[in-house]
Amino acid sequence: MLKYARMQILWKGQACFSITVQRTKQEQVRIVIDPFDPAFIGFKMPSLEAHIVLVTHQHADHNNVKAVKGDPFVISGPGEYEIQDVFIRGIPSWHDDVQGSERGQNTIFVLEAEGIRICHMGDFGQQELTAEQIGQIGNIDILLVPVGGTYTIDGKQAAKIVGQIEPRMVIPMHYALPNVKVKLSKVDDFLGAMGVKGEEAQTKLVVKVRDLPAEDTKVVVLKPG
Repeated sequence: MLKYARMQILWKGQACFSITVQRTKQEQVRIVIDPFDPAFIGFKMPSLEAHIVLVTHQHADHNNVKAVKGDPFVISGPGEYEIQDVFIRGIPSWHDDVQGSERGQNTIFVLEAEGIRICHMGDFGQQELTAEQIGQIGNIDILLVPVGGTYTIDGKQAAKIVGQIEPRMVIPMHYALPNVKVKLSKVDDFLGAMGVKGEEAQTKLVVKVRDLPAEDTKVVVLKPG
């Protein structure tokens, strides 16, 4: 593994993440997932630039691709891709627990770079993953999972999904924040279901392969910004 090989993960609010794959001191690949429309959400989205943009579904709080600078390669559905040595798999899922009849389809994205595998669940709404989905997701180092309920799984349901995937780290997303127009639950329900207390939010997560926990899943709460 290269000396500088690492990932930096920033949460921008809702389901939006900015992930930077740092290969060498000069070489990096920037990935943005689910950029949102500030008018729809109720708070400002910081300036974003990317080589790759992933869109889990076509709702306004997830598909504001035009806000991302840099002429990125956009992936908005299932399939397998390799862009700048980043391997990406889009896995079909449902935005609700009635096979999409209420809110349609959702894509789970698994991306792998520098030996680290990340899974972004998007607006996952199923009560549980199917055996086929679990097989396609595979072994995951860092899971990004919605926990706010209403339009996705809630905190207790998310804890069950964590149990199905068994990642080494999990970052909750898509929950209530100040000024957010969408009615969502707070992150506390998820933390309680995971048995986590007093978890202090971090501004970013910078991780190398050697930093990943070997046994129990570690919960990491990020501040949006």
